Amino acid sequence: MRFLWPGKATHPNRRLRSWRAALPLRARYDAAMTTEDNRRHWAAADGLSARAANSPQVRRILRNRARYEVANNSYARGIVLTLANDTIGTGPRLQMLTANAEVNRRIEQEFSGWAKAVNLAEKLRTMRMARAQDGEAFAILTSNPRLPTPVKLDLRLVEADQVTTPDLGTLSVNAVDGIVFDAFGNPVEYHVLPNHPGDAGVGWSLQYDRVPAESMIHWFRVDRPGQVRGIPDIMPALPLFAQLRRFTLAVLAAAETAADFAGILYTDAPPGGEAEAAEPFEPIELEQRALITMPGGWKMSQLQAEQPSTTYAEFKHEILNEIARCLSMPFNIAAGNSSGYNYASGRLDHQTYYKSLRVEQAHLETVVLDRVLAAWLDEAVLIRELWPEELGPMLEWPHQWFWDGQEHVDPAKEASAQATRLASHTTTLAHEYARQGRDWEEALRQRAKELALMRELGLTPDQGLPRPMSKDQNMDEADEEEEITNAAAAA
Repeated sequence: MRFLWPGKATHPNRRLRSWRAALPLRARYDAAMTTEDNRRHWAAADGLSARAANSPQVRRILRNRARYEVANNSYARGIVLTLANDTIGTGPRLQMLTANAEVNRRIEQEFSGWAKAVNLAEKLRTMRMARAQDGEAFAILTSNPRLPTPVKLDLRLVEADQVTTPDLGTLSVNAVDGIVFDAFGNPVEYHVLPNHPGDAGVGWSLQYDRVPAESMIHWFRVDRPGQVRGIPDIMPALPLFAQLRRFTLAVLAAAETAADFAGILYTDAPPGGEAEAAEPFEPIELEQRALITMPGGWKMSQLQAEQPSTTYAEFKHEILNEIARCLSMPFNIAAGNSSGYNYASGRLDHQTYYKSLRVEQAHLETVVLDRVLAAWLDEAVLIRELWPEELGPMLEWPHQWFWDGQEHVDPAKEASAQATRLASHTTTLAHEYARQGRDWEEALRQRAKELALMRELGLTPDQGLPRPMSKDQNMDEADEEEEITNAAAAA
Protein backbone atom coordinates (compact mmCIF):
# COMPACT_ATOMS: atom_id res chain seq x y z
CA MET A 1 0.00 0.00 0.00
CA ARG A 2 1.33 3.41 -0.91
CA PHE A 3 0.46 6.68 0.84
CA LEU A 4 0.61 9.76 -1.33
CA TRP A 5 0.23 13.40 -0.59
CA PRO A 6 -2.00 15.10 -3.14
CA GLY A 7 0.07 15.39 -6.26
CA LYS A 8 3.30 14.15 -4.58
CA ALA A 9 4.90 10.75 -4.09
CA THR A 10 6.15 9.87 -0.59
CA HIS A 11 9.34 7.96 0.03
CA PRO A 12 8.88 4.86 2.26
CA ASN A 13 11.56 6.02 4.78
CA ARG A 14 10.00 9.44 4.97
CA ARG A 15 6.63 7.84 5.65
CA LEU A 16 8.18 5.80 8.47
CA ARG A 17 9.78 8.87 10.07
CA SER A 18 6.49 10.76 9.88
CA TRP A 19 4.66 7.87 11.46
CA ARG A 20 7.17 7.65 14.34
CA ALA A 21 7.03 11.39 14.87
CA ALA A 22 3.28 11.19 15.32
CA LEU A 23 3.62 8.69 18.16
CA PRO A 24 3.69 10.00 21.73
CA LEU A 25 7.10 10.03 23.39
CA ARG A 26 7.85 6.99 25.52
CA ALA A 27 10.00 7.17 28.64
CA ARG A 28 13.17 5.15 28.40
CA TYR A 29 14.13 5.71 32.06
CA ASP A 30 12.57 3.89 34.96
CA ALA A 31 12.46 7.12 36.94
CA ALA A 32 10.43 8.76 34.17
CA MET A 33 7.81 6.02 34.06
CA THR A 34 4.44 7.02 35.45
CA THR A 35 3.46 4.24 37.82
CA GLU A 36 1.35 4.41 40.93
CA ASP A 37 4.41 4.13 43.19
CA ASN A 38 6.31 6.78 41.24
CA ARG A 39 3.32 9.10 41.23
CA ARG A 40 3.01 8.91 45.02
CA HIS A 41 6.76 9.21 45.64
CA TRP A 42 7.26 12.24 43.42
CA ALA A 43 3.92 13.91 44.08
CA ALA A 44 5.71 17.05 45.34
CA ALA A 45 8.13 17.25 42.39
CA ASP A 46 7.70 20.46 40.41
CA GLY A 47 9.29 22.52 37.70
CA LEU A 48 9.80 25.67 39.73
CA SER A 49 12.78 27.90 39.10
CA ALA A 50 15.46 28.45 41.73
CA ARG A 51 13.89 31.77 42.70
CA ALA A 52 10.38 30.36 42.91
CA ALA A 53 11.45 27.27 44.85
CA ASN A 54 13.38 29.41 47.32
CA SER A 55 10.69 32.00 47.82
CA PRO A 56 10.83 34.25 50.91
CA GLN A 57 8.03 32.26 52.57
CA VAL A 58 9.80 28.93 52.04
CA ARG A 59 13.14 30.24 53.26
CA ARG A 60 11.50 31.78 56.33
CA ILE A 61 9.97 28.41 57.28
CA LEU A 62 13.26 26.58 56.72
CA ARG A 63 15.22 29.14 58.76
CA ASN A 64 12.83 28.97 61.69
CA ARG A 65 12.81 25.17 61.77
CA ALA A 66 16.58 24.94 61.40
CA ARG A 67 17.09 27.43 64.23
CA TYR A 68 14.68 25.46 66.40
CA GLU A 69 16.58 22.22 65.87
CA VAL A 70 19.95 23.87 66.54
CA ALA A 71 18.56 25.40 69.73
CA ASN A 72 16.86 22.23 71.05
CA ASN A 73 18.54 19.24 69.42
CA SER A 74 21.94 18.36 70.87
CA TYR A 75 23.08 16.61 67.69
CA ALA A 76 22.03 19.51 65.45
CA ARG A 77 23.80 22.03 67.65
CA GLY A 78 26.90 19.86 67.93
CA ILE A 79 27.12 19.36 64.17
CA VAL A 80 26.70 23.08 63.41
CA LEU A 81 29.32 24.03 66.01
CA THR A 82 31.70 21.38 64.67
CA LEU A 83 31.32 22.67 61.11
CA ALA A 84 32.07 26.22 62.26
CA ASN A 85 35.04 25.22 64.44
CA ASP A 86 36.58 22.90 61.86
CA THR A 87 36.15 25.38 59.00
CA ILE A 88 37.36 28.52 60.77
CA GLY A 89 39.46 27.14 63.63
CA THR A 90 41.43 29.89 65.33
CA GLY A 91 41.04 32.09 62.27
CA PRO A 92 42.84 32.66 58.95
CA ARG A 93 46.40 33.96 58.74
CA LEU A 94 47.57 36.20 55.92
CA GLN A 95 50.80 35.74 53.97
CA MET A 96 51.70 38.42 51.44
CA LEU A 97 53.66 37.35 48.37
CA THR A 98 54.95 40.64 46.98
CA ALA A 99 58.58 41.12 45.97
CA ASN A 100 59.24 43.37 48.96
CA ALA A 101 59.85 41.17 52.02
CA GLU A 102 59.73 44.11 54.45
CA VAL A 103 56.39 45.27 53.06
CA ASN A 104 55.05 41.73 53.35
CA ARG A 105 56.08 41.51 56.99
CA ARG A 106 54.57 44.91 57.81
CA ILE A 107 51.24 44.18 56.10
CA GLU A 108 50.97 40.78 57.80
CA GLN A 109 51.72 42.28 61.21
CA GLU A 110 49.27 45.16 60.86
CA PHE A 111 46.49 42.96 59.45
CA SER A 112 46.94 40.43 62.25
CA GLY A 113 46.56 43.19 64.84
CA TRP A 114 43.47 44.51 63.12
CA ALA A 115 41.93 41.02 62.87
CA LYS A 116 42.32 40.58 66.64
CA ALA A 117 40.82 44.00 67.30
CA VAL A 118 37.65 43.31 65.28
CA ASN A 119 37.50 39.66 66.48
CA LEU A 120 37.56 38.44 62.88
CA ALA A 121 37.80 34.73 63.72
CA GLU A 122 34.70 34.82 65.95
CA LYS A 123 32.71 36.72 63.32
CA LEU A 124 33.69 34.18 60.68
CA ARG A 125 32.55 31.34 62.95
CA THR A 126 29.24 33.11 63.45
CA MET A 127 28.88 33.50 59.69
CA ARG A 128 29.59 29.79 59.19
CA MET A 129 26.94 28.86 61.76
CA ALA A 130 24.48 31.26 60.11
CA ARG A 131 25.13 29.61 56.75
CA ALA A 132 24.46 26.18 58.24
CA GLN A 133 21.14 27.08 59.88
CA ASP A 134 20.00 30.13 57.88
CA GLY A 135 21.46 29.24 54.50
CA GLU A 136 23.39 32.50 54.12
CA ALA A 137 25.42 35.06 56.02
CA PHE A 138 25.57 38.84 55.53
CA ALA A 139 28.29 41.25 56.67
CA ILE A 140 28.43 44.99 56.00
CA LEU A 141 31.84 46.62 55.54
CA THR A 142 31.58 49.69 57.72
CA SER A 143 33.73 52.06 59.76
CA ASN A 144 34.19 51.84 63.52
CA PRO A 145 35.96 54.89 64.97
CA ARG A 146 36.39 53.17 68.35
CA LEU A 147 38.77 50.53 67.03
CA PRO A 148 42.23 50.78 68.63
CA THR A 149 43.94 50.26 65.25
CA PRO A 150 44.93 52.76 62.54
CA VAL A 151 42.53 51.10 60.10
CA LYS A 152 38.94 51.66 61.27
CA LEU A 153 37.36 49.07 58.96
CA ASP A 154 34.87 46.77 60.68
CA LEU A 155 32.38 44.02 59.83
CA ARG A 156 28.78 44.38 61.00
CA LEU A 157 26.89 41.10 60.79
CA VAL A 158 23.18 41.15 59.95
CA GLU A 159 20.73 38.26 59.90
CA ALA A 160 19.11 37.01 56.74
CA ASP A 161 15.69 38.15 58.02
CA GLN A 162 16.79 41.78 57.77
CA VAL A 163 17.71 41.62 54.07
CA THR A 164 14.33 42.02 52.44
CA THR A 165 12.18 44.53 50.60
CA PRO A 166 9.06 45.18 52.66
CA ASP A 167 7.68 47.86 50.35
CA LEU A 168 6.28 45.61 47.65
CA GLY A 169 4.85 48.54 45.72
CA THR A 170 8.30 49.81 44.77
CA LEU A 171 9.68 46.53 43.51
CA SER A 172 11.05 46.32 40.02
CA VAL A 173 11.70 43.31 37.83
CA ASN A 174 15.36 43.44 38.84
CA ALA A 175 14.64 43.36 42.60
CA VAL A 176 14.52 39.94 44.24
CA ASP A 177 13.84 39.67 47.95
CA GLY A 178 15.92 42.59 49.13
CA ILE A 179 18.58 42.51 46.40
CA VAL A 180 18.56 44.78 43.34
CA PHE A 181 20.36 43.50 40.23
CA ASP A 182 21.49 45.23 37.08
CA ALA A 183 20.80 44.06 33.54
CA PHE A 184 23.74 41.62 33.70
CA GLY A 185 22.63 39.97 36.95
CA ASN A 186 25.16 41.71 39.19
CA PRO A 187 23.92 42.89 42.60
CA VAL A 188 23.70 46.68 42.83
CA GLU A 189 22.30 47.28 46.31
CA TYR A 190 20.80 45.47 49.28
CA HIS A 191 17.72 46.53 51.24
CA VAL A 192 18.43 46.03 54.94
CA LEU A 193 15.91 46.60 57.74
CA PRO A 194 17.38 48.62 60.63
CA ASN A 195 15.95 46.12 63.16
CA HIS A 196 15.18 42.44 63.12
CA PRO A 197 11.48 41.88 62.33
CA GLY A 198 11.33 39.41 65.23
CA ASP A 199 12.51 41.86 67.88
CA ALA A 200 10.11 42.30 70.78
CA GLY A 201 8.10 45.48 70.46
CA VAL A 202 9.29 46.09 66.89
CA GLY A 203 6.64 45.93 64.23
CA TRP A 204 7.04 45.50 60.51
CA SER A 205 8.65 48.61 59.12
CA LEU A 206 8.65 49.94 55.58
CA GLN A 207 11.87 51.80 56.24
CA TYR A 208 15.10 50.15 55.17
CA ASP A 209 18.66 51.11 54.39
CA ARG A 210 20.06 50.87 50.89
CA VAL A 211 23.49 49.28 51.21
CA PRO A 212 25.63 49.38 48.04
CA ALA A 213 26.84 46.02 46.82
CA GLU A 214 30.46 47.14 47.28
CA SER A 215 29.85 47.33 51.04
CA MET A 216 27.93 44.07 51.44
CA ILE A 217 29.34 40.55 51.76
CA HIS A 218 26.82 37.84 50.93
CA TRP A 219 28.08 34.30 51.59
CA PHE A 220 25.95 31.33 50.54
CA ARG A 221 26.18 28.14 48.51
CA VAL A 222 24.72 28.21 45.02
CA ASP A 223 22.95 24.91 44.30
CA ARG A 224 21.13 25.94 41.12
CA PRO A 225 21.73 28.45 38.32
CA GLY A 226 19.77 31.62 38.97
CA GLN A 227 19.76 31.16 42.74
CA VAL A 228 20.28 34.47 44.56
CA ARG A 229 19.47 33.52 48.18
CA GLY A 230 20.70 30.59 50.23
CA ILE A 231 18.92 27.74 52.01
CA PRO A 232 20.15 26.05 55.23
CA ASP A 233 22.93 23.51 54.87
CA ILE A 234 21.11 21.21 57.28
CA MET A 235 17.82 21.52 55.36
CA PRO A 236 17.71 17.90 54.02
CA ALA A 237 18.48 16.63 57.54
CA LEU A 238 15.70 18.58 59.30
CA PRO A 239 13.10 15.73 59.05
CA LEU A 240 15.76 13.29 60.30
CA PHE A 241 16.55 15.48 63.32
CA ALA A 242 12.83 15.62 64.14
CA GLN A 243 12.38 11.83 63.77
CA LEU A 244 15.44 11.09 65.91
CA ARG A 245 14.26 13.43 68.65
CA ARG A 246 10.70 12.03 68.66
CA PHE A 247 11.94 8.44 68.74
CA THR A 248 14.42 9.18 71.53
CA LEU A 249 11.76 10.89 73.65
CA ALA A 250 9.36 7.98 73.06
CA VAL A 251 12.00 5.45 74.15
CA LEU A 252 12.79 7.49 77.26
CA ALA A 253 9.09 7.78 78.13
CA ALA A 254 8.64 4.00 77.77
CA ALA A 255 11.69 3.33 79.95
CA GLU A 256 10.47 5.75 82.64
CA THR A 257 7.01 4.18 82.62
CA ALA A 258 8.47 0.71 83.07
CA ALA A 259 10.78 1.93 85.83
CA ASP A 260 7.84 3.38 87.80
CA PHE A 261 6.57 -0.15 88.49
CA ALA A 262 8.64 -1.89 91.14
CA GLY A 263 6.75 -5.17 90.82
CA ILE A 264 3.46 -6.83 89.98
CA LEU A 265 1.26 -9.31 91.85
CA TYR A 266 0.18 -12.48 90.12
CA THR A 267 -1.33 -15.88 90.98
CA ASP A 268 -1.35 -19.24 89.28
CA ALA A 269 -4.56 -20.30 90.99
CA PRO A 270 -7.61 -20.74 88.78
CA PRO A 271 -10.68 -18.57 89.38
CA GLY A 272 -12.31 -19.62 92.62
CA GLY A 273 -9.13 -21.49 93.67
CA GLU A 274 -6.84 -21.20 96.68
CA ALA A 275 -5.79 -17.58 96.23
CA GLU A 276 -7.27 -15.18 98.74
CA ALA A 277 -9.33 -12.27 97.57
CA ALA A 278 -7.16 -9.24 96.98
CA GLU A 279 -9.61 -6.78 95.46
CA PRO A 280 -9.18 -3.92 95.19
CA PHE A 281 -5.39 -3.94 94.94
CA GLU A 282 -3.73 -1.62 97.36
CA PRO A 283 -0.34 -0.09 96.50
CA ILE A 284 2.45 -1.71 98.48
CA GLU A 285 5.25 0.60 99.59
CA LEU A 286 8.54 -1.27 99.23
CA GLU A 287 11.51 -0.23 101.32
CA GLN A 288 15.11 -1.35 101.19
CA ARG A 289 15.90 -4.57 103.09
CA ALA A 290 12.22 -4.97 103.96
CA LEU A 291 10.40 -8.33 104.15
CA ILE A 292 6.93 -8.30 102.64
CA THR A 293 4.32 -10.96 103.44
CA MET A 294 2.07 -11.59 100.44
CA PRO A 295 -1.57 -12.67 100.65
CA GLY A 296 -2.10 -16.39 100.35
CA GLY A 297 -1.80 -17.66 96.79
CA TRP A 298 -0.21 -14.46 95.47
CA LYS A 299 3.31 -13.88 94.24
CA MET A 300 5.36 -10.80 93.37
CA SER A 301 7.48 -10.39 90.27
CA GLN A 302 9.52 -7.45 89.05
CA LEU A 303 8.49 -5.83 85.80
CA GLN A 304 11.31 -5.94 83.28
CA ALA A 305 11.73 -2.79 81.17
CA GLU A 306 11.98 -3.58 77.47
CA GLN A 307 13.19 -0.07 76.56
CA PRO A 308 15.56 0.92 75.22
CA SER A 309 15.59 -2.14 72.98
CA THR A 310 18.59 -3.40 71.04
CA THR A 311 17.18 -1.88 67.86
CA TYR A 312 17.34 1.63 69.33
CA ALA A 313 21.11 1.90 68.91
CA GLU A 314 20.94 0.54 65.35
CA PHE A 315 18.17 2.96 64.40
CA LYS A 316 20.02 5.89 65.96
CA HIS A 317 23.23 4.91 64.17
CA GLU A 318 21.56 4.78 60.75
CA ILE A 319 19.76 8.10 61.24
CA LEU A 320 22.96 9.84 62.34
CA ASN A 321 24.86 8.24 59.47
CA GLU A 322 22.35 9.68 56.99
CA ILE A 323 22.57 13.10 58.65
CA ALA A 324 26.36 12.98 58.52
CA ARG A 325 26.33 12.05 54.83
CA CYS A 326 24.05 14.98 54.09
CA LEU A 327 26.67 17.32 55.56
CA SER A 328 29.75 15.52 54.12
CA MET A 329 30.84 14.69 57.67
CA PRO A 330 32.13 11.35 59.00
CA PHE A 331 29.76 9.50 61.29
CA ASN A 332 32.15 9.49 64.24
CA ILE A 333 32.44 13.30 64.13
CA ALA A 334 28.69 13.87 63.74
CA ALA A 335 27.82 11.44 66.53
CA GLY A 336 30.83 12.09 68.74
CA ASN A 337 31.40 8.34 68.84
CA SER A 338 34.56 6.67 67.51
CA SER A 339 33.78 3.12 68.63
CA GLY A 340 34.43 0.57 65.90
CA TYR A 341 36.80 2.86 64.03
CA ASN A 342 40.26 1.73 62.98
CA TYR A 343 43.18 3.53 61.40
CA ALA A 344 42.25 2.73 57.78
CA SER A 345 38.58 3.72 57.99
CA GLY A 346 39.34 6.77 60.11
CA ARG A 347 41.99 7.98 57.68
CA LEU A 348 39.70 7.52 54.66
CA ASP A 349 36.75 9.29 56.28
CA HIS A 350 38.85 12.15 57.58
CA GLN A 351 40.58 12.70 54.26
CA THR A 352 37.19 13.11 52.57
CA TYR A 353 35.99 15.40 55.36
CA TYR A 354 39.11 17.60 55.29
CA LYS A 355 38.82 17.88 51.51
CA SER A 356 35.31 19.27 51.87
CA LEU A 357 36.62 21.67 54.53
CA ARG A 358 39.31 22.92 52.14
CA VAL A 359 36.61 23.56 49.54
CA GLU A 360 34.64 25.54 52.12
CA GLN A 361 37.73 27.52 53.09
CA ALA A 362 38.57 28.29 49.46
CA HIS A 363 35.03 29.58 48.92
CA LEU A 364 35.28 31.66 52.10
CA GLU A 365 38.58 33.15 50.93
CA THR A 366 37.10 34.25 47.61
CA VAL A 367 33.76 35.56 48.84
CA VAL A 368 34.70 37.01 52.23
CA LEU A 369 38.39 37.27 53.06
CA ASP A 370 39.63 38.70 49.75
CA ARG A 371 36.90 41.33 49.92
CA VAL A 372 37.88 42.18 53.49
CA LEU A 373 41.59 42.39 52.61
CA ALA A 374 40.91 44.61 49.60
CA ALA A 375 38.84 47.01 51.73
CA TRP A 376 41.51 46.95 54.45
CA LEU A 377 44.29 47.75 51.97
CA ASP A 378 42.26 50.56 50.39
CA GLU A 379 42.09 52.25 53.77
CA ALA A 380 45.61 51.33 54.87
CA VAL A 381 47.36 52.91 51.87
CA LEU A 382 45.83 56.25 52.83
CA ILE A 383 47.50 56.25 56.25
CA ARG A 384 50.92 57.89 55.84
CA GLU A 385 52.40 56.74 59.14
CA LEU A 386 51.32 53.18 58.41
CA TRP A 387 52.23 52.94 54.77
CA PRO A 388 55.65 53.92 53.35
CA GLU A 389 55.31 56.67 50.78
CA GLU A 390 58.08 55.26 48.64
CA LEU A 391 56.14 52.05 48.10
CA GLY A 392 53.86 53.60 45.56
CA PRO A 393 50.59 52.18 44.23
CA MET A 394 50.29 48.47 43.54
CA LEU A 395 47.67 47.13 41.18
CA GLU A 396 47.88 43.58 42.49
CA TRP A 397 48.51 42.29 45.97
CA PRO A 398 49.47 38.60 45.69
CA HIS A 399 48.73 36.72 48.87
CA GLN A 400 47.52 33.47 50.34
CA TRP A 401 45.63 32.39 53.45
CA PHE A 402 46.66 29.82 56.02
CA TRP A 403 44.25 27.86 58.19
CA ASP A 404 44.72 25.58 61.16
CA GLY A 405 46.24 22.25 60.25
CA GLN A 406 44.14 19.14 60.72
CA GLU A 407 45.08 16.60 63.36
CA HIS A 408 46.05 13.28 61.82
CA VAL A 409 44.58 9.96 62.91
CA ASP A 410 48.09 8.64 63.59
CA PRO A 411 50.62 11.50 63.99
CA ALA A 412 53.62 9.12 64.03
CA LYS A 413 52.70 7.59 60.68
CA GLU A 414 52.01 11.00 59.18
CA ALA A 415 55.40 12.31 60.32
CA SER A 416 57.10 9.28 58.73
CA ALA A 417 55.17 9.81 55.48
CA GLN A 418 56.09 13.50 55.49
CA ALA A 419 59.79 12.69 55.88
CA THR A 420 59.54 10.20 53.01
CA ARG A 421 57.89 12.74 50.73
CA LEU A 422 60.57 15.35 51.48
CA ALA A 423 63.40 12.85 51.01
CA SER A 424 62.02 11.73 47.64
CA HIS A 425 61.51 15.36 46.51
CA THR A 426 57.81 14.76 45.80
CA THR A 427 56.76 17.70 47.96
CA THR A 428 58.06 21.00 49.28
CA LEU A 429 58.50 22.56 52.69
CA ALA A 430 55.94 25.20 51.77
CA HIS A 431 53.36 22.54 50.94
CA GLU A 432 54.04 20.43 54.03
CA TYR A 433 53.90 23.41 56.37
CA ALA A 434 50.74 24.63 54.65
CA ARG A 435 49.09 21.27 55.45
CA GLN A 436 49.75 22.11 59.08
CA GLY A 437 48.40 25.64 58.73
CA ARG A 438 51.86 27.21 59.21
CA ASP A 439 54.04 29.62 57.26
CA TRP A 440 57.20 27.76 56.30
CA GLU A 441 59.38 30.88 56.20
CA GLU A 442 58.26 31.94 59.67
CA ALA A 443 58.79 28.39 60.98
CA LEU A 444 62.32 28.19 59.55
CA ARG A 445 63.24 31.57 61.01
CA GLN A 446 62.00 30.43 64.41
CA ARG A 447 63.93 27.17 64.09
CA ALA A 448 67.13 29.01 63.11
CA LYS A 449 66.67 31.26 66.14
CA GLU A 450 66.32 28.24 68.40
CA LEU A 451 69.40 26.53 66.94
CA ALA A 452 71.48 29.69 67.35
CA LEU A 453 70.45 29.94 71.00
CA MET A 454 71.29 26.27 71.59
CA ARG A 455 74.77 26.74 70.12
CA GLU A 456 75.25 29.81 72.30
CA LEU A 457 74.38 27.77 75.38
CA GLY A 458 76.60 24.88 74.34
CA LEU A 459 73.74 22.50 73.59
CA THR A 460 73.37 20.14 70.67
CA PRO A 461 70.10 20.11 68.72
CA ASP A 462 69.04 16.73 70.12
CA GLN A 463 69.73 17.55 73.76
CA GLY A 464 66.68 18.02 75.90
CA LEU A 465 64.35 16.77 73.19
CA PRO A 466 62.08 13.74 73.61
CA ARG A 467 63.42 10.69 71.85
CA PRO A 468 61.17 8.57 69.69
CA MET A 469 60.17 5.30 71.33
CA SER A 470 61.30 2.00 69.94
CA LYS A 471 58.98 -0.61 68.58
CA ASP A 472 59.15 -2.64 71.79
CA GLN A 473 58.38 0.48 73.86
CA ASN A 474 55.39 1.25 71.67
CA MET A 475 54.11 -2.30 72.12
CA ASP A 476 54.62 -2.14 75.89
CA GLU A 477 52.75 1.16 76.06
CA ALA A 478 49.91 -0.26 73.96
CA ASP A 479 49.67 -3.31 76.22
CA GLU A 480 49.61 -1.08 79.29
CA GLU A 481 46.84 1.07 77.83
CA GLU A 482 44.86 -2.06 76.97
CA GLU A 483 45.22 -3.35 80.54
CA ILE A 484 44.03 -0.02 81.94
CA THR A 485 41.06 -0.02 79.56
CA ASN A 486 40.09 -3.59 80.48
CA ALA A 487 40.39 -2.83 84.17
CA ALA A 488 38.19 0.24 83.84
CA ALA A 489 35.61 -1.74 81.89
CA ALA A 490 35.61 -4.50 84.54
CA ALA A 491 35.15 -1.94 87.31
